[in-house]
Amino acid sequence: MLSDSRQKGAGGRMTRRGWLIAVALAAVVAGAQTVTLAAKQAAQEPGATNEEIYKELELFEHALSIVRADYVEEPQAKQLIYGALKGMLSTLDPYSQFLDPDSYTELKIETGGEFGGLGIEITIKDELLTIIAPIDDTPAYHAGLRPGDRIVKIDGELTRGITLLEAVKKLRGKPKTPVTLTVLREGETELKEIALERAIIKIVSIREAKILEDRIAYIRLSDFRENTAKDLEQAIEKLKGESMDSLILDLRNNPGGLLDVSVSVAELFLRRRDMVVSTKGRLRNQNMEFHARTDGAVNGLPLVVLINEGSASASEIVAGAIQDHHRGVILGTKSHGKASVQTIFPLKDGSALRLTTSKYFTPSGRSIHGEGIQPDVEVPFERPPEQKDSSKKEEVDELFDRIEHPEESEGSDKKPDAKLKLDNQLARAVDLLKGLKVYQGKERVAN
Repeated sequence: MLSDSRQKGAGGRMTRRGWLIAVALAAVVAGAQTVTLAAKQAAQEPGATNEEIYKELELFEHALSIVRADYVEEPQAKQLIYGALKGMLSTLDPYSQFLDPDSYTELKIETGGEFGGLGIEITIKDELLTIIAPIDDTPAYHAGLRPGDRIVKIDGELTRGITLLEAVKKLRGKPKTPVTLTVLREGETELKEIALERAIIKIVSIREAKILEDRIAYIRLSDFRENTAKDLEQAIEKLKGESMDSLILDLRNNPGGLLDVSVSVAELFLRRRDMVVSTKGRLRNQNMEFHARTDGAVNGLPLVVLINEGSASASEIVAGAIQDHHRGVILGTKSHGKASVQTIFPLKDGSALRLTTSKYFTPSGRSIHGEGIQPDVEVPFERPPEQKDSSKKEEVDELFDRIEHPEESEGSDKKPDAKLKLDNQLARAVDLLKGLKVYQGKERVAN
């Protein structure tokens, strides 16, 4: 239809415009009824008329005509439309993305719990590619990458201006293929080059669930996947069978995950009808409240939740709900501060839009986007001092690494209290729970 982009005359111009508008709109809304509905509602908003949309599309028409006519090689139509969609979404916020069919397939695989890559959750912060948290027992974890590390280069290429989608594509790949990251660590001035080898990343939400001491249970939750709430409930029932009377929920370096899963996890600790989280967007149907549907399995036990700068998104929903309902004590350092909700809109060719549709708020109405959850008890993490005896030092370092990112094998003969000696935040949580139980015991006797 547009084989000659230089065609003049009103008839040719109207044909070209109609084709461009049809393609541009179809690329965005085809195959997703919810998107079409949202577009209709948006068009009814003041200042969002069809005439204005057509006027702005004239600029797109002009640019597309020039590219198709004068670019050194003849571009493919899909390449141009995909490029336009990627650019459009990238101007909104760091989390909105256009996903081509391959990227959308990867996202579904990742959400299911297994993918190939390095094992890091990333974001764009202060216009820099930043690590939210490494995933336990992955190449990123073993290489010593930390929350807050800024990735300056990937395989020698600067990441300035990179989108999250582009970064994910560069970081993922076939297992056993190499990748080199150039990292700037907070508080340091020298860049670090870190060589890694990609691997199959298998996500296990419950990293550890056991009794530490004095009937105090400990559960390490690494992320929020489809089966997380069910796995957590099973772990709680197991610990109940071991006579737990209090709980430490460890959300440190947990980058988050699915919104509905965070609600299911939070309600395990709350009472029926307690609000977990609310969302607010531009459209009326994006304003929602989520409440606990039942009395939680551990809604009456003394509870401490551990967070740090690697705790984000769904982790902050759970921590915020527990904090606002005075259900437990939040201990550690301030969380990451990601409080936006992304919705996936599939398109008819297998691609998809990942679009920020709302922001979430804690039950008291707090928005933590860019602010994070402030702990009730602030306890910075302290690495144990180095030992003079080298053999002892190696033993302690090995044990510390296993504790900080627990991946214990079955039948481990390690003493439970060894973990407390090497993790000052966990030790403070244990001491706090012991004090709470003593206080509650005295209160019951007085009554």
